[in-house]
Amino acid sequence: MTATTSPTDAPPAALRVLVVEDDPAALASTVELLQLLGHWATGVKSAEVARDRFIDGAFDILLTDIGLPALSGYDLVAGLPDGAHRMHVIFATGRPRPTEPIPGTFWLQKPFSTEQLEAVLRQAAAS
Repeated sequence: MTATTSPTDAPPAALRVLVVEDDPAALASTVELLQLLGHWATGVKSAEVARDRFIDGAFDILLTDIGLPALSGYDLVAGLPDGAHRMHVIFATGRPRPTEPIPGTFWLQKPFSTEQLEAVLRQAAAS
């Protein structure tokens, strides 16, 4: 770190991110963007598949759409196994931010920029 940088300017350590998005193009671009930012990312197209991927400690961040087929992103988060509660949750959606979001979760409005994604990842990792 130099005299002109601060700890908040430093890039975050590589995060392990599970992306849940039913739009194939959005899923692919989000996973690619996360990888370009230096993170390990894997993507799935449904909450049901995401539930099958949970292994205690396998992911640092769950980045999920809300409007998914069958189970919503909210349902996915509500049904997380006990060990997964250490994982940070970011809702990435085109829907308006609720007046009372789920405590401890983060909100990323679609469409989002690289800078917005990087900022919310930094916030989640620091919490």
